[in-house]
Amino acid sequence: MKHLIIITGPTASGKSDLAVTLAQHFSTEIVSADSRQIFKEMRIGTAVPDDEVLQRVPHHFIQTRSVKEYYNAFMYETEVIDLLDKTLFLKYDTVVMCGGSMMYVDAVCNGIDLIPDPDMEVRNNLWQRFETEGIEPLQQQLLQLDPEYYKICDLNNHKRIIKALEVSIQTGKPYSSFRTGNKKQRDFQIVKIGLNLPRDILHNRINQRVDKMISEGLVDEARSLYPLRSLNSLNTVGYRELFDYFDNKTDLSTAVELIKRNTRRYARKQISWFNGDKDLTWFQPQQVDEIIDFCGKCLK
Repeated sequence: MKHLIIITGPTASGKSDLAVTLAQHFSTEIVSADSRQIFKEMRIGTAVPDDEVLQRVPHHFIQTRSVKEYYNAFMYETEVIDLLDKTLFLKYDTVVMCGGSMMYVDAVCNGIDLIPDPDMEVRNNLWQRFETEGIEPLQQQLLQLDPEYYKICDLNNHKRIIKALEVSIQTGKPYSSFRTGNKKQRDFQIVKIGLNLPRDILHNRINQRVDKMISEGLVDEARSLYPLRSLNSLNTVGYRELFDYFDNKTDLSTAVELIKRNTRRYARKQISWFNGDKDLTWFQPQQVDEIIDFCGKCLK
């Protein structure tokens, strides 16, 4: 039986270091499950492992796409399963996956429905409406076009509303009609490990990580991407706050504090999502020996 060990959890919880330790222990390779580390122009702001680590243990789906390319969780699922089936599981009995992008992890574990690629004109029009009219008109349009999804959608989440509307508008079919909810069966066993820390420690690590990114040149990296700021891939914590700074909407000190605050908020969102996954076994990052022992028992 082949095994995929998944290391996930909130940002700055120590996932990358643990993944390298496990990959070395089991003499295998790492598949990244980070929806932003895949973009080669976003190295500093996404905390891509340094070159020494990438050379020590082979990583996949790290800086392989341009921010100008459209990419989604369905494409990721397809490419990861293909890599596992045709390459990695032919070489290894065990592969390590590491990342905190909830939809990407879920896509590999359970599959994801095929959603049509977005029409950028439709998307841009919807975003412009949201910015000028607010969320209520979009909520009402969703009720008209897809009352079924309206019943279950988080109506305060404008991104989900816009996503549902763009699919409904461009296809002429309700967004809910594309959501089958069917779980795909995998021919490998999945072992899920969640990393977390006490809240104050995690928040301190997040703040330190942001300070490190700034010292390493995040401002210059974001400035180089400023002309492309309208791309969905750049609607990302760490970049959008600096874009506002470049637009003179705030000063640099405030932008850095907003990056820290919004990263902490994203970490809470990750924890809430993963807490709903009953297959996850939680550890703290310093419990390396316990994690290795747990994985060894699961692989028998």
